Amino acid sequence: MPGRRRVTMPDVAREAGVSAMTVSYTFGRPERVAEATRRRVLEAAERLGYPGPHPGARSLRRGRTATLGVVLGEHLTYAFDDPQATQFLAGISTVCVEHELGLTLIPVTGGPQDAARVREAAVDAVVLWTTVDHDPVLDAVLRRGLPAVVHGGPARSGLGLVAIDDRAAAMAVGTAAFTGARAPAVLSFPLDRARRPAVRQGVDPDSAPFSVTRHRLRGYAEAAAGLGLEWGRVPVVVLARTDRAEAEAAALRLLGEGSGVDAVAAMSDELALGVLRAADRLGIAVPSELAVTGWDDGPAAAAAGLTTIAQSLREQGELCARSVVEPGSAPTRASPPWRLVRRTSTRPGHPA
Repeated sequence: MPGRRRVTMPDVAREAGVSAMTVSYTFGRPERVAEATRRRVLEAAERLGYPGPHPGARSLRRGRTATLGVVLGEHLTYAFDDPQATQFLAGISTVCVEHELGLTLIPVTGGPQDAARVREAAVDAVVLWTTVDHDPVLDAVLRRGLPAVVHGGPARSGLGLVAIDDRAAAMAVGTAAFTGARAPAVLSFPLDRARRPAVRQGVDPDSAPFSVTRHRLRGYAEAAAGLGLEWGRVPVVVLARTDRAEAEAAALRLLGEGSGVDAVAAMSDELALGVLRAADRLGIAVPSELAVTGWDDGPAAAAAGLTTIAQSLREQGELCARSVVEPGSAPTRASPPWRLVRRTSTRPGHPA
């Protein structure tokens, strides 16, 4: 998040050597805290410049449920299996702990009951994981009139938006992947709610209803064009899930004998790590014979020497939650920072 980081309740708790709940009670229910402990918390808050809980959050706690809902456009297990989804939810949870809010996960997968599930959820504010452009769930949230924000997109009037510039980031990492390549490929997120795996040549980015996927494909296409490569000849391997094993299996087929593919830009680190495992099994040298890039820059990416896009899903989750829990403390439209991290999985000499 831009500027100086906001001091939070957990920061005060660490400084005072108490739990976040004790800090919350100190400000909201002081009669429940021993006098010596209360003084220690208040002194720590003063040293750190913590002003106390946000008044908007107190209003939310006095609402119908004192619960924040996360509409997860994936099967529920995704929240626990995917490292970046876990980080995103951890950021949201940080804000919930500060303000004594419950957290409800609302999985939606494109079925006919999705909108009803959102309409009936006992929550007072909503964070939506990225979804398709015309998802009925967006209309269901708008009709409820609750504070709501979308992570990743699509942009919708009446809803907040927290999303990095996926197009610019994809152009940067795509350039890193495709420099020096003759036959690049892309490992992509699903292109539709049906999550049909496929291999397609030079996908039209505008055909992708998920805004994140669409913007990343546009960036990769622009990177290819900037290097004199024909996007229409670039295979896009569409996967059903962001799963390392599925990516490895797809990469084994893609990189099979005689394929000629010499660069792969993957839309997540998990997918890229699957490509690296496939290359190792096939005896393909990285990066001299195959350049590989990922996205997210998790701990496994650094260990594997993976060139990738660094972003903080944890900070983005926190920013989403603050925008609906603390009105006015966070922008309703925010573009968090990202950066290209160059490591040994791409060829030397590509542009900065």
